[in-house]
Amino acid sequence: MSTTTKSIEEQGIDTIRVLSADAVQKANSGHPGTAMALAPMAHVLWTQFLNYNPKNPNWANRDRFILSAGHACMLQYSVLYLTGYDVSLDDIKNFRQMNSKTAGHPEYGLCPGIDVTTGPLGQGFANGVGFAIAQKHLAGYYNKPGFDLFDYHIYTICSDGDMMEGVTSEAASLAGHLELGNLIYLYDDNKISIEGSTDIAFNEDIDKRFESYGWHVQYVTDVNDVHALELAITNAKAEKQKPSLIRVRSLIAYGSPNKSGTAGSHGSPLGADEIKLVKKFFGFDPEKSFDVSPDVLKYYHQIGEKGTGKEDKWNKQFADYTAKFPELAAEFETAFKGELPKGWTDALPTFKADAGRMATRQASGKVLNAIAAKLPHMIGGAADLSPSTETNLKEYDSFTSENRNGRNFHFGIREHAMGSALNGMALTKGIIPFGATFLMFSEYMRPPIRLAAIMKIRPIFVYTHDSIGLGEDGTTHQPVEQLVSLRSIPNNMVIRPADANETAQAWKVALEHTEGPVCLIFTRQGLPILDQDKYGSATGLVKGAYVLSPADGDAQIILIGTGSEVELALKAQAQLKEDGIAATVVSMPSWELFEKQSEAYKESVLPKKLKKRIAVEAGSTLGWHKYVTDEGDIVGMPGFGESAPADVLYKHFGITVENIVSKAKAMV
Repeated sequence: MSTTTKSIEEQGIDTIRVLSADAVQKANSGHPGTAMALAPMAHVLWTQFLNYNPKNPNWANRDRFILSAGHACMLQYSVLYLTGYDVSLDDIKNFRQMNSKTAGHPEYGLCPGIDVTTGPLGQGFANGVGFAIAQKHLAGYYNKPGFDLFDYHIYTICSDGDMMEGVTSEAASLAGHLELGNLIYLYDDNKISIEGSTDIAFNEDIDKRFESYGWHVQYVTDVNDVHALELAITNAKAEKQKPSLIRVRSLIAYGSPNKSGTAGSHGSPLGADEIKLVKKFFGFDPEKSFDVSPDVLKYYHQIGEKGTGKEDKWNKQFADYTAKFPELAAEFETAFKGELPKGWTDALPTFKADAGRMATRQASGKVLNAIAAKLPHMIGGAADLSPSTETNLKEYDSFTSENRNGRNFHFGIREHAMGSALNGMALTKGIIPFGATFLMFSEYMRPPIRLAAIMKIRPIFVYTHDSIGLGEDGTTHQPVEQLVSLRSIPNNMVIRPADANETAQAWKVALEHTEGPVCLIFTRQGLPILDQDKYGSATGLVKGAYVLSPADGDAQIILIGTGSEVELALKAQAQLKEDGIAATVVSMPSWELFEKQSEAYKESVLPKKLKKRIAVEAGSTLGWHKYVTDEGDIVGMPGFGESAPADVLYKHFGITVENIVSKAKAMV
């Protein structure tokens, strides 16, 4: 490439553009236009503002970067490569190929330097709000006079598509309300989407919209004006109270003579001939691909190497902090490693059978409050439903713009943004986030649940009012298909405990689990507390299913129940015994945990020779056939519910002891 007339900064920016276009062309797949257009923005961020260390991408006080416009990932991959992360030129060449670090959208855990998996538009935007909440909480808890351990910012590049997604509105509203001044979002206003100009579907005033949310808004007329970008970001950093949005006009596929400013450069390679014209425009040899000047690579590497010194300085500060605040420092180190404090399980309550009926949501609330003091970074709340979901930590304040030490979060009626924010919080090492709503409204949260499962991170989703047992609110609020829907998400753990003691064990499993999200499913209605001296121990929950009540003699049938329906299975067992039929009752709170067990254990719970089985669950029957076999049956919901008292509904839909007994007799 020509280096005679351009500064090293200009050469670097153009290298990012051409690398991005080359990688998309070689893959014959991808989105070159935005990466080409935003090269100046990435250059300014990585050379002037971001605090990062390529040698340790997990440095606790690094600035977080989120590419909410994940389709432009070659922009980020190019900069990671140039600044010295463990990303090679071969990785760039292998863009979108099997087993490559450089996937079609940024993936957390796959490529160093990726702080969150993005791609579904709006998610990265909302994740950033969770990252910002986590930073404010860590700072409020650990920072002391003279020790600003956690003072990092969250930088995000977002797009027109992000702005159109509803979750962005939810998250932006929450961020403005909480005055998250550590957020700096750069909005690529290129006015192009896949179908053409955004004018065909989108013409709102973004500046006024975000000002109404309480954001600090600036406008840069040309992304190629790096000095204007620097000034705008400097102003954003100076704004400590309001989150910042910098709207930046860009020309998609800048440098492409025939495709710049068009939808044709958004989601498709430019084409071999057009790539050559792009290279000529930027002064590159059109016959060379993946051409990186040694001077450019040296320039960016030297900038990246400064990160080691920044982290060293922070490590020295942390050592001084440790000397002055040894207990806090030790607590942080334990949390940062993903470990739980020693002895925390001692705080888990046990419940006596004579305590009366108790809804599992109520038991969950008692568990949360019992263990809260032992787990200072377990923080969370609800989507305006904490009194109903029993998720308020009673001895602790609310997290607000004035109180960053608060542990109770008021997400408002923003379930989607809550789920996405929880992911950002979960990606902040040391934080254990949970969020609650009714099981029916998990439907609003599917994208963040799925992404948490992909990333193998552990937000805890608390879902109450889990069946027709909620009663009179009717079909719109009664979950039917939600349980099997959540179970269908790979790497998502679903636990539906049968009583208060199983609930305590469910929280234990959730908190000790580290490889994916956990959905805890709780009842509205009261359930008996099962006698631990009479029945199998609730600690069996850790294996997903266990023999709760063995048959008296050789079992003729197995009754499998979850949640509130375990009570019905136990009553059916007793009635069958009177009729001379020996039944075993299995509590099966989690399919996912059960599937992790050895074949020997599975055989001990569900022996292959005994295929006469009945599953009982007040939800969709889909999926249960695997466990009841072709000789078994299922007592569940055939369709949607109705508006009526819970006991009337259970009788109407045949989820009763009598129906279980009748089916068992017919089967045996």
